[in-house]
Amino acid sequence: MAAEAIGCDILILGGDVIDGSGAMRRRADVAITGDRIAAIGELSGYRGAREIDAKDRVVSPGFIDTHTHDDRLLVSDRSMAAKVSQGVTTVVAGNCGISLAPLSPSSRPVPPLDLLGGEEWFRYPTFGAYVAGLGRQPPATNAAVMVGHMTLRARHMDRFDRAASALEIDAMRADVREALGSGAIGFSTGLGYRPSIDAPTDEVVALAAAAAEGGGLYATHMRSEADDIDGAMEEAFAVGRRAGLPIIISHHKVAGRRNFGRSRATLDRIAAASTQQRVGLDAYPYVAGSTVLLPSDVVERDGRIMVAWSVPHPEVSGRDLDAIAREWGVSPRTAIERLQPAGGIFFIMDEADVRRILSYPDTMIGSDGLPHDSHPHPRLWGAFARVLGHYARDVGLFTLEEAVRRMTSLPAKTFGFADRGVLRRGAFADLVVFDPATVKDSATFDNPKVPAAGIDAVMVNGAVVWRDGANTGATPGQVLRRVAA
Repeated sequence: MAAEAIGCDILILGGDVIDGSGAMRRRADVAITGDRIAAIGELSGYRGAREIDAKDRVVSPGFIDTHTHDDRLLVSDRSMAAKVSQGVTTVVAGNCGISLAPLSPSSRPVPPLDLLGGEEWFRYPTFGAYVAGLGRQPPATNAAVMVGHMTLRARHMDRFDRAASALEIDAMRADVREALGSGAIGFSTGLGYRPSIDAPTDEVVALAAAAAEGGGLYATHMRSEADDIDGAMEEAFAVGRRAGLPIIISHHKVAGRRNFGRSRATLDRIAAASTQQRVGLDAYPYVAGSTVLLPSDVVERDGRIMVAWSVPHPEVSGRDLDAIAREWGVSPRTAIERLQPAGGIFFIMDEADVRRILSYPDTMIGSDGLPHDSHPHPRLWGAFARVLGHYARDVGLFTLEEAVRRMTSLPAKTFGFADRGVLRRGAFADLVVFDPATVKDSATFDNPKVPAAGIDAVMVNGAVVWRDGANTGATPGQVLRRVAA
């Protein structure tokens, strides 16, 4: 008498499983029941309510975008199409000192807080209110969120060109504790930006220590990624040591022609520091970055600048600054002044440095995409597919198994996401099915809002959120808390 088939919700058949650990791929079926992986292996005795043919495809854990500015996107476009279309199933938001909560301004927030939008989006007086909102109306992806230093400064300080007072620090520490208690995974800074540039290290340590009390980590857009990068790195390491918590160096790069090649030294410094304390880093796979566009950028940035958005002149989005200045008959600095408030894309890195940083064994992948730019950097839609297709398959910078590890188990371990980032029985069913022969980034600097090629299906907590080039409408995301090691 034939054995009765074992039922499951979804059965993925005949794929090459890359489990996220770095181990070589193996041919296996994957059974999913509810939000968990029920079995992996030869599963001919299983039957799925829904079955997916994964022949000639890779089945891997869903990718974890370790550096995003998706705080508002998580509530304004819950489909998260820019992310799920490239296989991302978890986003880490609240980076660079910029978080949507806790802040309720009466007018447009100062740059770069306005990268998340106008005052109408900053409507959460506590961090707990923001987390509760995500719980009531979940997005398609999981979300892990941090509380931002600049947001706290804007909430408690009358001006930014000074250190916070003892009373202001106490108020900010209380907000950090509330955020960690409500589900934040840590505290972030953007010390290279005007609202935080005058904050002394002691102020940062005091707030990071409050995050450490709640088991959080510290992610930093350092004070400098260019000429003064050595001092900025030492400050970052010092904050981690003094506050007693792990640190993440955000979007690690060496910017400006004078600094091309310095990644050899910066990576050596990270490796040395890692023998004494917990240090992580992320990077995006492009030679250009993107942030707010300010008049000082003409002097401070020595490469091509593309306008990503402008409130008074939306018609120039996607055009080069120099061309706009020539057309207007003004200097580039005057053009930027006319464009305010605005954002830009800055071509400031060397390809050899990008490859060297990506090759470092502990480098995670973060898109650093800006979803509310009218003409965003292509990393928003393409970063993860670019690592898989361009850098792993075409350039051969690392194996596909290693590329997947950088985007799955490594960030899950670094950030403390339990039962994520791996394919094994009992883990959450965050998965991607993709074609290793065709996966690639389709978004370009000229046409940036294009889904990646070669992504067949994406599942979050056992629900299919992307299939056959389109959202399914499912929004099964959860707010992830950090399990401190």
